[in-house]
Parts: sequence; structure tokens; C-alpha cells
Amino acid sequence: MPPSTPVASSTPSASGTPATPPTPWWARAARPARPPLPWAPMARAALAMALALAAGLLAHRVDLGVFAGLGAMHATMNDRVEPVRLRARRIATAVPASALGMLIGSALQHAQVGALTLGAGLTLTAFVSGALSATGPRGSAAGLLLLVSATLGSGMPLPHPWWAAAAVLPAGAVLVLLLGVPLRGRRRAPGADPGVRALAAVYDALGRMLADLGTPQGSASRQVLTARLNQLQDVLPPLPSHPHDAPAPSPAPAPDTAAHRVHTMYRAALAATEAATGLLWAWRPVPPEVAAVPGLLARAVEHGGGEVPVPDWSPDTPSRQALDAALRAAAATVAGREAVLTTAPAPPPDPWRLRVRLVSPGAARYGARLALCIAVGAALMAVLPLSRSYWVPMTIAFVLKPDLGSVFLRSVSRAVGTVLGVAVTAAVLSLAPGPWALVAIAALCVALLPYATAAHYGLNTVVMTPMALVLLQLGGQDGAAEFRPRVLDTVLASAIVLLFGHLLWPERPRHRIEPRLVSAAAALKAYLASVVRQDGPEPRSEVWLRRTAYRALADARAEVEQGLAEPPPTGRHAAEWLPATAALERLSGAVAAFAAQRRYGGRVPERAEVERVGRALDELTAAARAHRPPTGAAARPTRPHDPSRSALGRAADELDTLLAGHPPR
Repeated sequence: MPPSTPVASSTPSASGTPATPPTPWWARAARPARPPLPWAPMARAALAMALALAAGLLAHRVDLGVFAGLGAMHATMNDRVEPVRLRARRIATAVPASALGMLIGSALQHAQVGALTLGAGLTLTAFVSGALSATGPRGSAAGLLLLVSATLGSGMPLPHPWWAAAAVLPAGAVLVLLLGVPLRGRRRAPGADPGVRALAAVYDALGRMLADLGTPQGSASRQVLTARLNQLQDVLPPLPSHPHDAPAPSPAPAPDTAAHRVHTMYRAALAATEAATGLLWAWRPVPPEVAAVPGLLARAVEHGGGEVPVPDWSPDTPSRQALDAALRAAAATVAGREAVLTTAPAPPPDPWRLRVRLVSPGAARYGARLALCIAVGAALMAVLPLSRSYWVPMTIAFVLKPDLGSVFLRSVSRAVGTVLGVAVTAAVLSLAPGPWALVAIAALCVALLPYATAAHYGLNTVVMTPMALVLLQLGGQDGAAEFRPRVLDTVLASAIVLLFGHLLWPERPRHRIEPRLVSAAAALKAYLASVVRQDGPEPRSEVWLRRTAYRALADARAEVEQGLAEPPPTGRHAAEWLPATAALERLSGAVAAFAAQRRYGGRVPERAEVERVGRALDELTAAARAHRPPTGAAARPTRPHDPSRSALGRAADELDTLLAGHPPR
């Protein structure tokens, strides 16, 4: 049940009417998002930047204030609306990498190394940065800042002593963190807690999906619901550990803390979303008064609890009975009453995981790709008369980030955004504002950064360029906003990325989409196995395996969406894997429906059906590993599923239809 925006298709919709034409890749790429304004991160960013620069001006060490301001900017790039412990962990991963990069770049500049040595140092740093970026979201942020800070340190005017730049950079990040710490003793409204807000958003999304059951909008609502579940799971602390598949203990009084209550309500929400997924797959709506219950639960959660009535209706299928039971359990948890729930902890962290990822083929491939572009940029810097040569590798570092979106789009957006940003900055600096006015401009720009980052990379560049140039101006770099050099540097860097990082080394689905599909198929197979061997109440491991499968499907859908925003051939390859991704999403709903049939309908698994689904998943996995997208037609439901028939049987039929047109080996 993956979270992303719906994908327009040229195939007929489930209702039988023709769907809208497919959206062109360029329209997908250029379309900005419309996120809500993140007021808290915006305020923290502006205040931290202003304090860092003001301290530098008042102490007559504006050079140190500029680097502290850079630290505030780098912390803002990794700030989120989430609990303090998660914000601290995210920022504490990225900012030390930024300080290390600044130390490397400053050392190279202080040693006055030649162009060859400087290029070699930045190229090696780029390889490490790329390998680190392939380890996950936090590694990606750390790898980006490692390289960006190394390039800045190699070219920006350094303070005295030279190593002070890296030493004061974390100070600005600490300001961002401290400004987000809640005041001790201050009572917050129940709805102000990020976990509570995320839980309310889950129930709102669940209500929307229940209202869309049996309509073509159901799939899009499901994707939004999974995105909300993923966000909730991210902001909650780890669940208490329990042995997998252990019988659920009888309810016992637990500490009446806000964290415990949110955990309990989260576990109830998981059961409700599984039941709703089964109904979505079965193409079976529910009465409007039942679909309205999750919205009432969301409002009760925001206000700290309360009774939410669940209407008495007559659920006539196992999936509807599962939803009724789940909604009643959810209402009990929101009201603070005990409910028999099962859960499972997240798998324990693997201390070798980061090491394995760092030496993985994907990490080495991206590291080499980034290093090649930096090496080309360093070579051109050595032979071309570039006034601020560090702008080229810095731009390459920002643009060549395939995990953050389309590389092609980022290249074009960076060039256009830099032109606009430099034009705005040149106009402002032509008025000869004083240092305090520059502090205000930098604070305003960094305040806009969280929103611009979420909206579109082009807007992000328009905001970040004036901020960087103002910091350089404050640091004593006269002419920092000269129009022609900045634009030439940016265009050159974007051209390097397009040629050496995109056209000659394209990010094909085999590098990103296909591994995600393999992981999703494996997770679904494990989830199905736990449902099949279920005996009695829902095993604890099944809950986590279900969430693992849904999250893996969300990752696969996100990779396909990103590929669709790339020009051919990458966009065409992504489109070829879209039917397989949709088939796996529907299979997750079929397994959820089958789990309800087992618990509420007493259905016994038929070995032949389970084996058919398993064989189809194995065949799809083999096709992904061999880079052979299935060519069969996607079988979408057009009428409600017959509850007397096993959900696995229809799921096997859908997979067989998809794989029927599979090209020969």
C-alpha cells in the first residue's frame, strides 16, 4: 500500500471508462508540490542564522559568524517537524560530516596545494560522499554536506586560525537544535505533539480511503494512507520488544503516559488500515457512517481522547468484520480503555549494516559516478579562468543526487534557479546595504528554505543562492553576486552532470527500481507466509511483516514515480515496471483480505493457491533481476470480490495475467 501521488494511466479505469492520458515526463518534473508552511523549522532557522551572524558582528569576528551561519543553514536543511530526539539524531548525523568536509577543504586551501592535488582531494572526498549517500536518507544528507563543505572550505576566505571554520560551524547547528527544545514545565496542547498529529493524520487518511472504497480514487487514497503511516512510524520511539509469534498476553495495566497511549493507538490503527486494505482490494464499500468513524477518531486524538461511537451495522464479509473489530478497538484506545492488541518490535539494528552498504555495488557505483563528475570539474577549473572555482564542484554536489529526485530536472532547475537567485542578489547588493541588512536578508532566505525544499528544487535554488551569496559577501568576498561568473559556473557544472552523470551514466531502473521491486516481493512473500501459518489470533510477527511489506512497496512506488519524471529512456523503463508495481500493491491487499478470511471466515489455506502466488512472486523477482519487465495486461478489479472464494485465488489469477505476456528468456 505505497504512498505516492497517483499515477495517471492510459489504460481503462476500474469503472470501465477511459482514464486520463498519461502525464508527460516534463510536466511531472516541473510540477511543484504544495506543502504546508512548516512554521516551527522556519522560525528556528531564521533566529539561529540571525543570532550566529549578529554574534559575529558584535564580536568583530564576522568571519567566524559566517561559518556559524553555514552551520545553521546545514542544520536547517536537515530539520523536520518531529520530536526533538529525532531532530537531534538527524542533525547530529549531518553536521559532523559538514564540519569534517570543512576541515578537509580548509586544510587543502591552507596548504596552498596545486590544482592537481586539490582536484585529487575533492575527487576522493566525492567518492566517499557518494558511497555514504547510498546508505540511506541520513547517509545521503551527511554525504552531501561532506562534499559541499569540502568545496566551500577549499575556496572561501578562511578565518584565523584556518581550522576555526570547521570548529565554529557546529555552533550554528546547536542553535537550531536548542531553539527547538520545549521549555521545561510548559504544558502543550495534546494536538501539539508530533506523534499525536501524525496519528490524527493517519485516521484522517483512513477515513478518506474508506469513503473512496469501490471507486477509482481508492488506490490514490491508499498511497496517501501508507505515507501517513510511514510518517507516524518514523516519529514514534521503538516499540517494546516481544518475542515474535508469542501469544498475545492478557491486557495489563500499563503506565498512563502520553507515549504509551500513542503507541497503543498506533497499534490499533495498524489493524484498521489492514482491514481497510482488504476491503479496497475486494472493491467493497462500507456505509457512510462507518467511513466517518476514523475522522471522529482523528478529532478525538487531537483533543486528548474521548468516546467515539462506532455505529451498529451488519458486516457481512470477513473483511468487513475485521474492519468493525478494528474500529471498535481503535475507539477503545482513543477513549483510554483497554483493548486486546498485538504488535511486534522493529527488527534490532544490525551493527554491520552500514559497513555492508558502504561496500555495496550501489554505493561504489554512485561514489564513482560522483567522483568522475568532480574530477572533470576539477580538470576544467585548472584550465579555465574561473573566478570562484569552488562554485563548480559545489553545484555538482547539489545536482547529482538521484535519491533526491530527477538528476535531469535538478540540473535544469539549478541553472534556472541560480540565474534568478543571482539576479535578485545582485539587485539587492547594488543598493549597498549595510551588514545588519545583510543579516536580515540571510535570515529571511534561510527561513524560506524548509518550504522551498519541500515544494520544488528550482525554488530551493532560488532561495539558497541569495543566502549563500550574502554569507560570502559578509565574509569579505567582494563581488560575490556578480552575475556572469556565477551563471557560467552553474551552467558548466550542470552540463558536467548532464553529460558525465546522466547521459553517459544514466540511472536506469536496474539500479534503483528493480532492487526495490525485489525487496517488495520478498517482503510480501514473508507476510503471506506468516498469514498462511497463522493458527489462532494474529501472530505478533505478522503485524511487523505487514508493515515491512507496505513500506517496501512504498519505496518501490516512489522509485517508479521518480523514474517517470525522467526523460526517455529512463522514463520509458520506469513506465514498463509500473504494472508490476501496481500488481504487487494489489497483492498486498489480497493478502490482507485473506488474513481476514482466515480470522473471521475460518478459511483454510489451499496449498495450490499459496504455491501459485509464491511461484508468481519468484517469477517476478527473477524478471526484475534479469531486467525483463512483464508485458502482460494488468488485471484490475471491476466488481466486488466474491467472499466465498479465496482472496489468494483471485490474486494468483491477477499475477498470472500480468506474467502471461512475459518475454521469453
